[in-house]
Amino acid sequence: MATTQECRAALDKLSDNLAGADGGVRSAAALDRSLSCHVTDLGITFTGRLENGRIEVVDTVDGPPPDRAQIRLAMTGDDLVAMVDGRLNFAKAWASGRIRLEAGFRDLLRLRTLL
Repeated sequence: MATTQECRAALDKLSDNLAGADGGVRSAAALDRSLSCHVTDLGITFTGRLENGRIEVVDTVDGPPPDRAQIRLAMTGDDLVAMVDGRLNFAKAWASGRIRLEAGFRDLLRLRTLL
């Protein structure tokens, strides 16, 4: 099972990957939205913002997200680490229910480039 530190490092790596992306991926990530990532098996939630193509983690809280972020992710820690490392395909994991992504319709349309 992935640790809190490994999950935080995965989010930092994802942020770096988004910041270094080109073209459509870069423009899709250039949203300014509140963000939460609930790590279900650890019972924690990382909260922050997706801003200027980067993920800025502001806080880590126990339990589910305290507030409804504009973009909400939920998955196990192992799935988060595997997704960022490229061992888990996000679209397939999302389609099978392993990863939950909730956002407004317009945001989902923009984020589909990242899938």
